[in-house]
Amino acid sequence: MEVHVNYLAVLAAAVASYIIGAIWYGAIFSKVWVRLTGITDMKPAPVNMVLVLISSFVMAFVLDHTIAEADYFHKVSGVESGLVCTFFTWLGFVVPVMLCTKLYEKKPWALWFMDIGFWLISMFAMGAILSVWT
Repeated sequence: MEVHVNYLAVLAAAVASYIIGAIWYGAIFSKVWVRLTGITDMKPAPVNMVLVLISSFVMAFVLDHTIAEADYFHKVSGVESGLVCTFFTWLGFVVPVMLCTKLYEKKPWALWFMDIGFWLISMFAMGAILSVWT
């Protein structure tokens, strides 16, 4: 089965996820994130920062491609069905994996809710872009 993926839409969705992450963890929850993680020194080496930014973008691109494939498989068209498909992708993959990580790391529950909240909003934006544009 050949799946048509609009790579421009995938790229746009990855950029949207990146922007949402900057707003979520930077402007909205930066102080809460620092308190919950205990990380106070946020001055990474320039090379490390570039690697983090590139890997975050690549991860969003891969995730977007996966959502586009799911949309194609489920014959999604329109924002509403795109959001439903994205919600179940988030619920079935992101939440359980992050819950397992949370339980082993023994970090505060508030951090887990902050992280899965980010992924829900980010994936909703990506799902909406992909379901309308592809």
